[in-house]
Amino acid sequence: MEPWFRAAQTLVAKVQGYHRALRLRSLVNRGSAEQPGLVMTLLSGGSCRGLLYRVAPQDSEATLHRLWLREMVVGTYVPRWLDCHCADGLGTRKALAFTLSRRSPGWVGDLADDRLLHILRHARGRYGTTLDYLTRAVTCLREHGIHDRALERQLALARAHGL
Repeated sequence: MEPWFRAAQTLVAKVQGYHRALRLRSLVNRGSAEQPGLVMTLLSGGSCRGLLYRVAPQDSEATLHRLWLREMVVGTYVPRWLDCHCADGLGTRKALAFTLSRRSPGWVGDLADDRLLHILRHARGRYGTTLDYLTRAVTCLREHGIHDRALERQLALARAHGL
């Protein structure tokens, strides 16, 4: 998804050792205590392509502060500086990423399709629904030539069930 902050540059990059997954329980941003939603994280294992955002130096402190307040609201993520192999041919760059331990109480594990569909139908938080979050993420990734098989399958499942 496009960031809520001003990016000076957006690059497609690949991360080794982590993959994107809609597996973090959201009780605030995309769900509630009554109906938990889901948000994405990076889990160890595999690799994935995604977007790397560079922030102008004069905006970096304020952007990092706002990012930290938004992403670390309950302290579930494990922030890490990961090596990102950029498609621009200029080598590897470090980027802040929000990863998740499978031992975290926020990790939902493997989801059966019926459980995922229930979440996509009902979960809503302060930033909207889990379904909208998934749809926007898949659309944004596609716009940058990235097709995440797991997310594409989850969105196709939702569409096949009228969501």
